[in-house]
Amino acid sequence: MNPNAIAQPNATLAEPTPTFFVRDIPVYGDAILAPMDGFSDWPFRSICSKLGSAMSYTEFVRAQHIVMAYKQMAPRLKFDEFERPMVYQIYGDDPDEIVQAAMMVQDKRPDIIDINMGCPSRRVVHGGAGVGLMLQPLKVARIFRKLTKAIQIPVTGKIRIGWENCRSYQLIARIVEEEGGSLIAIHGRTKEQGYSGEANWDTIAEIRAAVKIPVIGNGDVKVVADIERLKQYTGCNAVMIGRAAIGNPWIFSKTDRDKVTDAMAYDLLTDHLRRHLDFYGDRKGMILFRKHAMQYLKLHWFPRAVRTEIITQTDPQEFLRLVRKAFLIEKPLSELEV
Repeated sequence: MNPNAIAQPNATLAEPTPTFFVRDIPVYGDAILAPMDGFSDWPFRSICSKLGSAMSYTEFVRAQHIVMAYKQMAPRLKFDEFERPMVYQIYGDDPDEIVQAAMMVQDKRPDIIDINMGCPSRRVVHGGAGVGLMLQPLKVARIFRKLTKAIQIPVTGKIRIGWENCRSYQLIARIVEEEGGSLIAIHGRTKEQGYSGEANWDTIAEIRAAVKIPVIGNGDVKVVADIERLKQYTGCNAVMIGRAAIGNPWIFSKTDRDKVTDAMAYDLLTDHLRRHLDFYGDRKGMILFRKHAMQYLKLHWFPRAVRTEIITQTDPQEFLRLVRKAFLIEKPLSELEV
């Protein structure tokens, strides 16, 4: 063997291979943070992206609010370059308004526009949006036909099985594909189930067999092993993880909660809090961070009094001092600064 063939000074590492493509957008990885209202904000998304989430979806934004109050919606559309592929998820029931909103946010250079057709919230469904659209296949067709002609970037959709008396998932998936959609994500529960009960992975497999565009499966991915299990069972291209990622974003680096050390938890909690305060400001940031702090604290058993004292703190320094004490973290005081 020629020794010169072993190590050339100008040799470069091989480029990673994309897991799949959303039209012409490469996606590297098979685990993706699901869009969750109230959770998929920039601080949490950026944490999950750093740990390996392969795509970033915003919290859903109402099309009407984008059209009528664009400046107020801007914080929900913030992202960092490292989050790409970046997906803006919007919702609504008016095809023309959805197109207008998509054309407006396209200027912020997202990679993909996603239409939410899966939210089961009564507030959203009452207006004909979210999973309410799954009762209106002709309207879904108009939305995707108009959108894919009006904007240059890929358009995708996130759905559920449908309603108990109208399980339209296969029809809606085919419509999305036929009208130019580039990907379909499906949560394997009905509107009535909400987030309870067992997810039906068979429906995800059925959609994967029915369409040629990529399919992302969602539902009951709780531990790292579930990622591959769902992919093997359904043939889906990737997996969305929602509630199981709250308090355990390490799942995107293929680490389960029981493998997370107290030091790891403290360091990430501190980083997450810092991002929260930068994004929301000290007062609002501390209040909104409580829901995340509760989940991080569940990584370790604490007496209720200790947990309550930590959660109710309004001063970031005191909050971190108490967390450090609870987790028995020995670090210089300067590292507590946020």
